[in-house]
Amino acid sequence: MEHSLPLISTLVIAFSLALVFGFLAERLFKAPPLVGYLLAGIAAGKYTPGVFADAALAQQLSEIGVMLLMFGVGLHFSVRDLMNVKGIAVPGAVLQMFIATLLGGLVAHFVWDWHWGDALALGRCLSCASTVVLLKALEVRGILQSMDGQIAVGWLVVEDVATVLILVLLPPLAGLLGSDAAPGITGKDIAIQIAITIGNVIAFIAVMMLVGRRVLPWIMAQVARTGSRELFTLFVLAAAVGIAYGASAIFNVSFALGAFFAGMVMRESKFAHRAATESLPLQDAFSVLFFVGVGMLFDWHIIIEAPLSVLTVLLIVIAYFKLILEPINNSIDEYQSETAAEQDEILQNTALLTRMNQMQKELEEIYAAGDPTPIPNYDNSGKLLVELNSILSASVDYSLDFGQVSALNDGYIMCRPINMTFTTNTYAETRAIIDALHNSDFTNQISDISVQFENSGSSGNVQVNLYITYF
Repeated sequence: MEHSLPLISTLVIAFSLALVFGFLAERLFKAPPLVGYLLAGIAAGKYTPGVFADAALAQQLSEIGVMLLMFGVGLHFSVRDLMNVKGIAVPGAVLQMFIATLLGGLVAHFVWDWHWGDALALGRCLSCASTVVLLKALEVRGILQSMDGQIAVGWLVVEDVATVLILVLLPPLAGLLGSDAAPGITGKDIAIQIAITIGNVIAFIAVMMLVGRRVLPWIMAQVARTGSRELFTLFVLAAAVGIAYGASAIFNVSFALGAFFAGMVMRESKFAHRAATESLPLQDAFSVLFFVGVGMLFDWHIIIEAPLSVLTVLLIVIAYFKLILEPINNSIDEYQSETAAEQDEILQNTALLTRMNQMQKELEEIYAAGDPTPIPNYDNSGKLLVELNSILSASVDYSLDFGQVSALNDGYIMCRPINMTFTTNTYAETRAIIDALHNSDFTNQISDISVQFENSGSSGNVQVNLYITYF
């Protein structure tokens, strides 16, 4: 069915069908709504009778969904988060892609008699997970910011970098492997292509880390100070989409990778949480279009015409899941057991716990003596807040709750409690932050730091409540 307004009709069809199918999937079949979104795409596609949306427009809109989603993910992950999981994400992703590509290539070549170039291209398609599908699945389960979620994000970053490289090399490799899709190219030409692609990726990361890391948070702060919510939302949208597009046009990297690094460099801004909140409705809306767009590409007739081939591909995916992903998941469980042991070691710090108990008793005696009297002239909370921000903001999310200023003795000494909560990724990082607090310029004023761990669970994150009282 043709439409005179293809963009509007595509949005109407996609959102309407996604709402209906998503609701049915959630309420009737107890399945995630994204399953309904995929079915909505199949219903709106040209392979299903009835009205259909513009597939080309849907694909472009879905790319915006990828940009916004990866930008939002980047706002919750730092460079340190990625470095913490590189030992699992890098070798795991490389090994997974290699085995899946090999299995798919062998089956396509020897069973279906494909050229090696075409066969390995199929294997490569099977080896790469969908960024949006995986991230939405983690989000639905509530584990996107857990240790498992961080490993998955790191895994996806490695896959995106590898995908950029492989897409550049597919034409020359296809020629060398005997496919009719491309002419033969020498090994020197391939080496040059690899060097150029790796150089582009390194150049993009360098620009984002050296320039974007300083410029983008500063611009965000300037826009936020205008007090205009519309301008702030516009900046977030322009940054996510603009940087992703620029990364693709200039450095030939994927939209997803460009948007992710854009969000990651802006994470260090104090307005990062607001940026994530403002972009969330756009992320949700356009990610729905992504799933609808994927469904529109699916020709369901293939299940009837070639069921054995579809089943074979499914078995390949299951096989490398058993060979690669399950052992990696077991290694993650072992890592989390080790971090639990580190937590026990910190909690068994007798000196720290003794100091905590003594200070709590002293505070109870202070407040039991009568109503506290504010002493504004001795309130250094602003200075302490600045120092705490310098210690914590670059690596962790935290919140501060200042108590009331209290007078001791004859009013010449001031006491003020601060409840501080922060979340880290490892117990070693927790220890480093506590040591930094003890070694700060306010050492002579901080009388106690008491530690209480909460909600560490199996996620690998550490949430710590600090009760600081300074004089």
